[in-house]
Amino acid sequence: MVPDNPNSSPGPVSPFNRTVQHDAKRTAILSQAAKLFNYKGSRATTLRDIAESLGLTKTSLYYYVATKEELIYQCYMAALDHHHSILDDVERKSADALARVSAFFVQPFENWLAAQEGRGPHIAALLEIASLKGPHRKEVEERYIELFKRVRQYIREGIADGLIRRCEPASVTRAMLGSVEWTFSWLHDVPTNKVTEIANEALDIMLRGLYGHSGEYRTVVVEHEESEDTRLHGFNREEQKRLKQEAFFKTGTWFFNKQGFNGTSLDEIAEHLNVSKGAFYYHIRNKEDLLFHCYSRSLDIVENIHSQVAGTSGTGIEKIDQTCRRIFHVQNSSQGPLIRYNSITALPMDRRVEILKRTDRSNARFGDFMREGIEDGSVRPISTFVAQNLIAGAVNAAMDIKLWRKVDDLDTTAIDYFDIFFNGLLPRH
Repeated sequence: MVPDNPNSSPGPVSPFNRTVQHDAKRTAILSQAAKLFNYKGSRATTLRDIAESLGLTKTSLYYYVATKEELIYQCYMAALDHHHSILDDVERKSADALARVSAFFVQPFENWLAAQEGRGPHIAALLEIASLKGPHRKEVEERYIELFKRVRQYIREGIADGLIRRCEPASVTRAMLGSVEWTFSWLHDVPTNKVTEIANEALDIMLRGLYGHSGEYRTVVVEHEESEDTRLHGFNREEQKRLKQEAFFKTGTWFFNKQGFNGTSLDEIAEHLNVSKGAFYYHIRNKEDLLFHCYSRSLDIVENIHSQVAGTSGTGIEKIDQTCRRIFHVQNSSQGPLIRYNSITALPMDRRVEILKRTDRSNARFGDFMREGIEDGSVRPISTFVAQNLIAGAVNAAMDIKLWRKVDDLDTTAIDYFDIFFNGLLPRH
């Protein structure tokens, strides 16, 4: 008789193992919190909401997390750890840089499908990093930067190996991250049995681009005029009021982008503008009202750009190009900023729906230009729905480009940034 090996296991881990139980419960809490944060936003989601959705008491939840801030932090770190673990697995399986980039790109689609089918946890969209405080924000940002650098290194290695066409690695990486981070906002419109197909279509666009002809799509660097007029126009009270409101909205947008909704105070904005609280509240009722107007202002600008470009005589791909670059210029010049969608869940539901409907209509204009391009031959046949959402995600992420690369000229930087959508990653012949 062979004696039992004391180090062997008779089968699955015992359900009586307290460590296993604790880890399983923590995973379930983070998954449910991520699901609610992605949909409702952290501000609208309470610890009670999360506890009740799991059949727990609020007191039981406190055993795992003390505050909502701590829970947001844990959700974000779990999401980043998940992304890094995917890359760890990819690196073990392939030394091919292009294969690594491709696997990373389809990951959010696979995450989404697994969560919907109950095969994996919900992964938090990294929407409100700016709202985190002190060490929490620093740790999440550092972990995100590590992710950025890993993907950028794949791009660099792929270029060196001849697997990826020559491009600006930091710009391409940021555009890709922006695209995949945006998937949570539109995949809910896709039936689960179509998600894999959509993922393959998205990857095809990133690999081969939109351009419908052989060789590379080449654009022309143009000068952008600063058209903003900030003069007070003497005794014209309506114009004075408009310019003051514009100052409130621009400053509010800057703070919301940098500090998040929860991390921004109206007192701070008033102090920055050197106005009294009374004067401030004459124009703005509350923080939610200011946020709504910031989104409305940004959409007004973007919609105007779409309309201007639609009236030009260029090809479909030229219209996409011009739209992206004009928005990019506004985002990163004195005409901006435009608001990021990271704070959208802080809006009351009725106003959030209004803004999202306008946003969908605006993004659909990219699809209109793509269909024009398919008809005139400048854009190859692709899923316009998928392509317009990929570009929308990159556009949303474009306003912090100066954090990721040196910017000497805005238009040249814009060309580098959106290049992947026109020419793709693969060498073109």
